[in-house]
Amino acid sequence: MKLELFMFDTCPYCKMVEREIKTEGRTDVEFHNIYKDPESLDRLVKVGGKEQCPCLFIDGKPMYESSDILKWLRANPQQA
Repeated sequence: MKLELFMFDTCPYCKMVEREIKTEGRTDVEFHNIYKDPESLDRLVKVGGKEQCPCLFIDGKPMYESSDILKWLRANPQQA
């Protein structure tokens, strides 16, 4: 399963999701800062249809809303 988090540094909701990922010790999430990498922003808008963060791509499918992302991460721990 491929996990990619589209985020930016000053977003409190992004920080909440990032903190959860680090607390769980996950290494299976690739981070994309949309304001430091224009290609990431372009991809977020093309695939997701909007410039909203945080956005977790799960095998290329976008999931928005930090509370939904946190629930998903907790329900789907990293596989060994």
